[in-house]
Amino acid sequence: MRFKEAHYLIEIEDYIDKTYQEHYAGKGGTQTFDVIASSGLGIGFCLGSIIKYSTRFGKKEGWNRNDLLKLIHYAILALYVFDLENEESLK
Repeated sequence: MRFKEAHYLIEIEDYIDKTYQEHYAGKGGTQTFDVIASSGLGIGFCLGSIIKYSTRFGKKEGWNRNDLLKLIHYAILALYVFDLENEESLK
């Protein structure tokens, strides 16, 4: 990979793992995103979150690198929901 993508993929994986150790994980039960995705609102929620973090980048807390990691995480969640909702058509 030409642009250090492998390095960034490792960083993103580490970032996501840490979110599950913090407030996103709870005690191993159902997460809020499970409810959002199962209600059919997953893609819209993810895209809205991507817009939120991309538009606040450089504004709230300055050029906050975590905002970029968050929008990547929501893009990955959007891929998950897309595949989940289109599982039959992807076969």
